[in-house]
Amino acid sequence: MIITRTPFRVSFIGGGSDIPAFYEKHGGCVISTSINKYMYISVHPSFELQDTVLKYSETEIVSDVSEIHHSYFKAVLDMLRISGVEIVSTADIPAGTGLGSSSSFTVGILHALYSYKGKFVSKEKLASKACEIEIDILHNPIGKQDQYAAAYGGLNFYSFNKDGSVFVDPIIMKPASFQKLEENLMMFYTGKVHSANSILQEQSKNVTAGDRERNQLEMCELTHELREELQHNNVDALGEILHEGWKLKRTLASGITNPMIDECYDIALKNGALGGKLLGAGGGGFLLFYVQKDRQQEMRTALDLVQMPISLDR
Repeated sequence: MIITRTPFRVSFIGGGSDIPAFYEKHGGCVISTSINKYMYISVHPSFELQDTVLKYSETEIVSDVSEIHHSYFKAVLDMLRISGVEIVSTADIPAGTGLGSSSSFTVGILHALYSYKGKFVSKEKLASKACEIEIDILHNPIGKQDQYAAAYGGLNFYSFNKDGSVFVDPIIMKPASFQKLEENLMMFYTGKVHSANSILQEQSKNVTAGDRERNQLEMCELTHELREELQHNNVDALGEILHEGWKLKRTLASGITNPMIDECYDIALKNGALGGKLLGAGGGGFLLFYVQKDRQQEMRTALDLVQMPISLDR
């Protein structure tokens, strides 16, 4: 049996610039970190050699890969020409919560099945193949940041170049700064899951139009600014930059925020948060805040949401 463990990610700033409509015109950039929440994929030869068995929220047993209903499983198995296996997926956090779960799922399946075939693949190949599956084959209206974050792990600055290539540059900080970053991040579950596709379809159309294009460009400037601040160990700058980025992000498409999310965000700012954002495309999932340690209990008391403790995955 082969088991892969693939991290989920938290994106700090720059999301949306990894969508082709934007980076093919301007180039894009994102800062994100992988976290200690994971997607687990196990692969084992099927007992009945002619059957392919898939176990996720449902169970599928098929004699031909073309009969598979789950589009991601079907696309990967077809790409790698594999059948006669039993694959089980388990996750720490449900899909639709803004942590890049679909891309962690895709990278995890690819990694497991390449290993099953006895092939070593680089992080770059895992990421690019996951992009091919999700964007080119399944035609999901998403960007590239999640696939690269899942494949590379760590705290990185991602550059999305006009020719479609991606550069991955680790952000180097002192150990004490990494610890401070971990300790000052607070993540809360809004109790809602969402489908990102409708929001991302609208955002993809908007990011090259008028004020929204200018706002996306400003988010890229903030991404470069945050990179400099973090590499100079000024971790507290994350709070203000998260706040400025959230104000810009909420203009990019309808459905990114709603009255409940806005109310929670306002309560957080009044009770210690220096800044924050809704993770993922929008509409639900997790709220992330940067909060000094001496204000965190105040935040927990004021914000009537379930906290999800996290640390950075390196």
